[in-house]
Amino acid sequence: NIEQFDAAKQLREKLAEIETEVTRQREAKRGSSKNEAQDKSLNLLRARADLQNAIESENYALAAELRDTISKLEGDSLALSAKALAYQSVKYEFRLGQKVRHKVHGYRAVICGMDPVCCESKSWMETANVEKLSKGPNQPFYQVLVDVYADPELLVAYVAEENLSEAEESEKGRFEHPYTEFLFYGEDTARDFIPVKQLREKYDQPRYEASGDENDDDGTTNS
Repeated sequence: NIEQFDAAKQLREKLAEIETEVTRQREAKRGSSKNEAQDKSLNLLRARADLQNAIESENYALAAELRDTISKLEGDSLALSAKALAYQSVKYEFRLGQKVRHKVHGYRAVICGMDPVCCESKSWMETANVEKLSKGPNQPFYQVLVDVYADPELLVAYVAEENLSEAEESEKGRFEHPYTEFLFYGEDTARDFIPVKQLREKYDQPRYEASGDENDDDGTTNS
């Protein structure tokens, strides 16, 4: 009916807003490392030019200082470049649509988003005791849909990778959540969810096919 259609439309719009903000935060964090590395490279070029001028003018005291500056800049530039590269090439233990269980709280959930590191605010991390995690904030964090039967008040959670484990086969039964129909096509033969194309593209994740699945481009599973 019209009311259900309007409710579904509003939910899609809200999810789009959330996804846009998550993307903005992720790109901002990724871009900061790139920009810092580029700034260090420019400073390094300037310092090398100043060193050449100091040598040519026989200002050896200044040349010695510039050599120390260049050495530090080279180290900083290398570290920042490595950080930016690591952010882009992070390896995720879990995939979109995969059913998981929270190691501490025990609830079942489904992966619906991922970040290479924690992208929440400092105050959020303090409240969530992120620093007490063995890997802290510098590990993948996942947006997960929480099974309504496990906790009807907690629809979506943001969880560190170390606090998640793959759901056992016996735990992959019926999963209820109001967002699954918008984010997933259905389940594959392994009883995990199949993310829609837009969700895969958003997180730049390849299509996963469980053994025995043959998926069409629209995500339909043929058996």
